[in-house]
Amino acid sequence: MGTVLLVGTRKGQWIGRSDDHREEWTFTGPHHNMEEVYSGLVDTRGSTPRIFAGASSSWLGPQVRWSDDFGETWQETPGGGVRFPEGSDAAVERVWQLVTGAEPGVVWAGTEPGAIWKSVDNGETFALEEGLWNHPQRPEWGAGFGGQAFHTILPHPTDPRSVTAAISTGGVYQTTDGGASWNPRSKGIAARFMPEGQQFPEFGQCVHKVTRHANRPERLYVQNHGGVYRSDDEGRSWTDIGAGLPSDFGFPIVVHPHRPDTIYVFPLAGGDGRFPPEGKARVWRSDDAGESWTAYGDGLPDEFYVAVMRDAMCADDHDPAGLYLGARNGAVWGSADEGVTWRKLVEDLPDVMSVKVGTF
Repeated sequence: MGTVLLVGTRKGQWIGRSDDHREEWTFTGPHHNMEEVYSGLVDTRGSTPRIFAGASSSWLGPQVRWSDDFGETWQETPGGGVRFPEGSDAAVERVWQLVTGAEPGVVWAGTEPGAIWKSVDNGETFALEEGLWNHPQRPEWGAGFGGQAFHTILPHPTDPRSVTAAISTGGVYQTTDGGASWNPRSKGIAARFMPEGQQFPEFGQCVHKVTRHANRPERLYVQNHGGVYRSDDEGRSWTDIGAGLPSDFGFPIVVHPHRPDTIYVFPLAGGDGRFPPEGKARVWRSDDAGESWTAYGDGLPDEFYVAVMRDAMCADDHDPAGLYLGARNGAVWGSADEGVTWRKLVEDLPDVMSVKVGTF
């Protein structure tokens, strides 16, 4: 088997390739030089992987590009692809998320400002999900430091009419009717920046990332602006599972590819100190759905004063599973033993915003 790793940065995308042992890596790049690449996707549903980049140029605006030959050549969506209809008085600034759907040929995109788009032709053209864009709560959604973005899209693995999504700062939303209607799913997630007595609103939470396991789709995990949560009823209610962590602030949360009770987070000291507690880079793992946590840092630096962003940590589906994280200092680390030990794969890249992996 082969392994491909996409590293999106503030100045282009790098593509790493290895085998199933994941010991030796070769990287090419920069692709999409001097463009911000906040999202990537390795679509392995075809006979060969299709690689995507959600790039944004200061001169040309955002664009979804794809390659069927590991980045040697690139195609792009015609006419810009991800664009609001004329008269909508809105313009896409960045593509924050690209994920495959449950049906063949479906690719989803999440953007800033907060909108979701669907492609039915393998990511070559996209249409706006108007039911969500026209949601009556949308005018009240805020924006985090990074902007207002649908950074999480989780298509249900077996029900194509069901999609769960999350936005900063708006919270978790879900459709079960193919996008005709979207309902908030943030009950029990705290918005600690709100006044006392108003910290558990129906919507408006600054959710940083949501994940789930395909074999247990009713269970969701959230890394919030403050708080780590689990839902066992597909977002209808949430339980705080942050006890035992050195901080419940962070950006990424990743579920193990084979074990739905195993999750990973990368805690930061807090909103005003966005580096790990004591400056030590540590990945924290729970093997019991958040009841207890263990830190792993063998091979990670003990002097680390940058963040790992919401889409800059991911897991492959090898056995044992591999884990990857990229930092805002331009370095990427990998673990081939489920996060126990780590080694640096590449360094001195621009500010890393996205790390995505695929196996084929």
